[in-house]
Amino acid sequence: MPFTDTDTDTEPDTAEAVRAWVHGWSASRGAAEPALSTWGFTIDVGLPGHVMRHVLPAADEATVRDITQRATAPGVWLKAFVPPETLEPWLAPGWHLAGGPGHLMCAPLPVAPTRAPGPLPAGYRLNTWTRDGVTRALVRTADGVFAARGQIAVTGHTAVVDQVETDPAHQRRGLGHLVMHSLTAVAAEQGATAGVLGATPEGRALYERTGWRVLAPLTSVLRGPDPTDP
Repeated sequence: MPFTDTDTDTEPDTAEAVRAWVHGWSASRGAAEPALSTWGFTIDVGLPGHVMRHVLPAADEATVRDITQRATAPGVWLKAFVPPETLEPWLAPGWHLAGGPGHLMCAPLPVAPTRAPGPLPAGYRLNTWTRDGVTRALVRTADGVFAARGQIAVTGHTAVVDQVETDPAHQRRGLGHLVMHSLTAVAAEQGATAGVLGATPEGRALYERTGWRVLAPLTSVLRGPDPTDP
């Protein structure tokens, strides 16, 4: 069952939100179905620099030490819902923090943003399409230059927002807000009632403006070099 998040006085179940995020992220990226274990999930991703990822809904020192000692190949990620300063001392040699302190965020769908999105600015085009349960939104300039994008995977009554980005040359024009509004509107039309996402430090402000709130810290660590696409 999906978690429910009907008001700010009721905290959704973090473990259920994590489960929804794991399955939605896997669907969004076209990765393997998450494999369940006693401590969490493992996903085969199959990309250079991101071969697989482990997700620990409730990380503890013994489990993290065991996983990171056994996983010695580069390109293995581990995601845990604890602050970086808690997770880092538990890592085996060869592992390091990847990116800044992230956040697991949630919102009821349809989202009620703190301010409504404006119209698409002049000179831009928005295109959305859905395939295999994943809806993508793409904003380009009139001459076809990439400006912004994002995608959302609907799995039952939960939707997971993923890979939202705006090109630096096109920031501060409301494009990220428009992408988020378009994606969550489609997900709500498809029957999703709750949304989850993993936010970078940079993305948190955008998501909070569009009606999302932080549920838990999200820390990423990596065995090997830090690739450009975490």
